Amino acid sequence: SNLTHEIHFPAEFSSNPNQTHLSMLINVFRIIRKSQVAEFDQVDVWSWREKQVFDAVMVCTGHHCHPHLPLQDFPGINTFKGKFFHSRDYKNSEEWRGKRVVVIGIGNSGGDIAVELSRMAKQVYLSTRRGSWILNRVGDKGVPFDMIFNKRALLFLRLLSVGFLNKWREKQLNKRFNHKLYGLQPAHRVFSQHPTVNDDLPNRILSGTVSVKPNVEEFRWSSVVFEDGTVEDDIDLVVFATGYTFSFPFLSSHAIPASKNKVSLYKYVYPPGLEHPTLAVIGLIQPLGAIMPISEMQARWAARVFKGLCKLPPMSAMMKDIKAKEEAMATRYVAAQRHTIQVDYIPYMDELAKQVGVCPPILKLLLTDPRLALNIIFGPCTPYQFRFHGPGRWDGARQAILTQWDRVDEPLKTRCTPEPQSQRSSHSLIFSVSVAALLSALYYSRASLHALIADPSSLLDKIRAFVPLPLTTQ
Repeated sequence: SNLTHEIHFPAEFSSNPNQTHLSMLINVFRIIRKSQVAEFDQVDVWSWREKQVFDAVMVCTGHHCHPHLPLQDFPGINTFKGKFFHSRDYKNSEEWRGKRVVVIGIGNSGGDIAVELSRMAKQVYLSTRRGSWILNRVGDKGVPFDMIFNKRALLFLRLLSVGFLNKWREKQLNKRFNHKLYGLQPAHRVFSQHPTVNDDLPNRILSGTVSVKPNVEEFRWSSVVFEDGTVEDDIDLVVFATGYTFSFPFLSSHAIPASKNKVSLYKYVYPPGLEHPTLAVIGLIQPLGAIMPISEMQARWAARVFKGLCKLPPMSAMMKDIKAKEEAMATRYVAAQRHTIQVDYIPYMDELAKQVGVCPPILKLLLTDPRLALNIIFGPCTPYQFRFHGPGRWDGARQAILTQWDRVDEPLKTRCTPEPQSQRSSHSLIFSVSVAALLSALYYSRASLHALIADPSSLLDKIRAFVPLPLTTQ
């Protein structure tokens, strides 16, 4: 049921142009292959299984499906006297007040859990195999980082060498805090991993409530032995922030084969081997940016394919595209289970937008609407750009693009602040004019330069003729 006619969104919440399409899905179903049957279970409750036929299906289970808990890689875990669980089962930090905790894994979940626990626990040890580069959510001048990072104007950086870009970005990150000093610097380069974003972790390390440790070698009752030989005793809790695996158990095994988080999908959406394109996977990507706009674009494309308005290429072309993406990913990223479905936000959005027919016509706009074109190029790439023309066009897209920074500023305006009264600008003006007057005086009096140097008071008199200098007080 559509609820938006009953909900009044504040102005700052309208960053998504499709809020009018917000809906709530009431019924949840499973894809099954059995005919309608009646079952009588062990608790004396009748239930029904019903078979229905659909024209098309979107699978939107994402990639955080099944917790990856590699206990076989941690000798002695079965003798551990404390408690351990996967990060998915972590609920709150209050239960662990005054306890000693080990968090294994320095992805985004591991970093967030370590920071939160450090405010309650006696001590938190953050164990990492490789280390990680830590990015900020809050960018320069307090602006959300993705509003700065996801700009089309920055795509030209792809023309530069990867080595140069890595060195430049790592230097920026180390200006905030020295990753080597904090025990976080990895062997791999910054653009070779999915980023860990955490504003608080350096503060918790500096305060001593979080201690960075290498990988766990083994467990001994209530002690944890790390690969550098150090031992931490009396550990009460171990949190495995070791990621997830995904699969599709509700589909036949040949529909979408998946192994070790690797799956072959055309543009991460369509299984290439189906006779008819009636099955689409939505949200099975890990972007450097927001996943919601990408998932929406995938769904827009899928809907048009289902309706026959867009055609998929032959299977050979789809397999070529899949292979090219796999090779590019293997070249760029560290080999890991988490680096199998990586996409860059703007290039991937444009790739899908071309399929739908909604890619912003920037060259045309430079001639017909240069103000909008410059905002699209140099401003943040928000979903408005893909509602400007084509299927699903929204009349308010242009105005939304031109005013999007207003909606970033609005929630922060909770206190009126006066403009600072600074005298620096007036002093700078006086100094600049004084220097100009001095140079002019020297130029026009160059014939008597020696006399001016010998008699500085006459030089000051000449300058005062142009600008009155402040009088010195005794």
